[in-house]
Amino acid sequence: VIKCKAAVAWEAGKPLSLEEVEVAPPKAHEVRIKIVATAVCHTDAYTLSGADPEGCFPVILGHEGAGIVESVGEGVTKVKPGDTVIPLYIPQCGECKFCKNPKTNLCQKIRITQGKGVMPDGTSRFTCKGKQIYHFMGTSTFSEYTVVADISVAKIDAAAPLDKVCLLGCGISTGYGAAVNTAKVERGSTCAVFGLGGVGLAVIMGCKIAGASRIIGIDLNKDKYAKAKEFGATECISPQDFKKPIQEVLVEMTDGGVDYSFECIGNVGVMRAALEACHKGWGVSVIVGVAAAGQEISTRPFQLVTGRTWKGTAFGGWKSVDSVPKLVTEYMSKKIKVDEFVTHTLPFDKINEAFELMHTGK
Repeated sequence: VIKCKAAVAWEAGKPLSLEEVEVAPPKAHEVRIKIVATAVCHTDAYTLSGADPEGCFPVILGHEGAGIVESVGEGVTKVKPGDTVIPLYIPQCGECKFCKNPKTNLCQKIRITQGKGVMPDGTSRFTCKGKQIYHFMGTSTFSEYTVVADISVAKIDAAAPLDKVCLLGCGISTGYGAAVNTAKVERGSTCAVFGLGGVGLAVIMGCKIAGASRIIGIDLNKDKYAKAKEFGATECISPQDFKKPIQEVLVEMTDGGVDYSFECIGNVGVMRAALEACHKGWGVSVIVGVAAAGQEISTRPFQLVTGRTWKGTAFGGWKSVDSVPKLVTEYMSKKIKVDEFVTHTLPFDKINEAFELMHTGK
């Protein structure tokens, strides 16, 4: 058993608490990882807020991390102690019908136990003050050591800077893949990206790499426009600057609508606007943002009858074990940006400040 520091969420709506936790050794087909760097994501904040129906407490959150394998359980063959890895919240077992189908990346092998906050055998590897602590998204990267299933880990280039590539565990991969895998943006196309946070910037990067000729960024926070343009946005607009709905503005700006739109916020009203901003006959809108539990999307069926397509994406459609090492290689060879997504680097004990910076859009 390893004793180490972890940020524990004891209950919903309260700040994280830095505690000493005990991390049990990995069982069969499990891997214990020394986490070197983790990022914070709105998904962590969503669960912490208490709005997540799958949220269980006390829990160690975090799902964008990178580290070094410390030890492996029986039967683990893909990684060994000392390997550099990224934990994966969407695993890839290679055996289930989802993994065998090229149309999806949603491996279901451990979905049920992962959703309940436990390891595949139904138990937890974390204890604190004599209490069992739940796992989160199969990763729990807000701990100096964590235990994950062996299908939930990608071995990456040992030379990669972990304080940067941890972002490939969720946000950057999600946005980039939404553009290149899910939408399959084409050269010369016009795109609209709603929400210019980390995921939105990654979508812009993907659209640019795919050769889009016009990329319109949409956000209420104008402080985000300069960064969006750095990533490839050709122009940025705020819905507050117009008297009419933003979809009407975009349809006028683009001679009938955009070829591809992306919702990167998790707001069902914006999801509708993103679909309705698409061009009749061929426009494709991709939902990337995660809406709160129980919310529903709506539009007039005529929008779809007249040739628009509504899609969604999880982790950018990447089959995780196969793709994450390749994404790291693309970063190392300068094909994709990663460093530019990092705004602040804080010590682990300032994790609550990191959440505050995220909530204020900084």
